[in-house]
Amino acid sequence: MEKETDNWYSSWFDTPYYHILYKDRDHDEAELFMNSLTSFLNLSKKAEILDLACGKGRHAIYLNKLGYDVTGVDLSPSSIKFAKQFENKKLHFEVHDMCQTYPKKFDAVFNLFTSFGYFEHEEDNLSTIKAIKEELKPNGYGVIDFLNADYVAQNIVPSETKVMEGITFHIDRYLEDGYIVKDIKFTHNDEEHFHTERVKAITLDDFKAYFEKANVTLQHCFGDYHLTKFDPKTSTRLILIFN
Repeated sequence: MEKETDNWYSSWFDTPYYHILYKDRDHDEAELFMNSLTSFLNLSKKAEILDLACGKGRHAIYLNKLGYDVTGVDLSPSSIKFAKQFENKKLHFEVHDMCQTYPKKFDAVFNLFTSFGYFEHEEDNLSTIKAIKEELKPNGYGVIDFLNADYVAQNIVPSETKVMEGITFHIDRYLEDGYIVKDIKFTHNDEEHFHTERVKAITLDDFKAYFEKANVTLQHCFGDYHLTKFDPKTSTRLILIFN
């Protein structure tokens, strides 16, 4: 049985199995979101964007295709190694911990697809928002695309089985100590694997408290990738735009 490290995301995100399990993510939806978001923010084609926790770079690559100068950073060396094959003069990838301030200023900093709230230590959530503030140019915008914790709690699917590339993933979901937890078990090449994802169930009020401490101002709050108004009961996402 494969063992967890304290920082579960450091090990799980760096395995090939993570990318196999989530390979069916909706790229059309992601592109729609990037089109809507960059249009709403009225970013010029010369804008520089930082994609925090970029994974293998699907958002960063598409933003670059739209003409933007994009830097993608992630804690996973294997994800960054994969993404680097797409680099060009206006697209760069680097291993970086988003809790730490990246040494450059940007017109926009995006943290997408629930790439927040993983940390073992509560202070790292606040540190990340403070880092985003430091990474913004004057009049720049930070964006956090998070799950709607209230909606998830009311609509959680306790168990699920997914077969991806011949691997059967057994998934159990539950709420525990303020976290949304997902246990993932599977066997491959006669070896049993077990990973646990833990995401803090951060609500809009929690984010407002972070923003106050980080001295940033919430400007807009949306509830899905079409940028419709956020409703705590029915919205699937919590998309926050701040500066």
